[in-house]
Amino acid sequence: MPSSIDELSSQASYDDDDDEHEYYLAQKEWEESLHQLHQIFSIVLLPYLGKWLGRRWSYWVYTRYLRLGLGKGFVFGK
Repeated sequence: MPSSIDELSSQASYDDDDDEHEYYLAQKEWEESLHQLHQIFSIVLLPYLGKWLGRRWSYWVYTRYLRLGLGKGFVFGK
């Protein structure tokens, strides 16, 4: 148990430093996690989404071509 006021204030400053250090570490881990999520999205999910949307669009265009031909109806509708 601290016996003087100076020891109390120094112990409180150590506790504050520990809290700030823990906050800094938590903030750093959070930023790393966000960076990893961004990488997963841009490297894995975005290409699969583009592939899926491209195939859907191409199937839609091909069926429209088979139904209407390649004239004004294809571009503007019936």
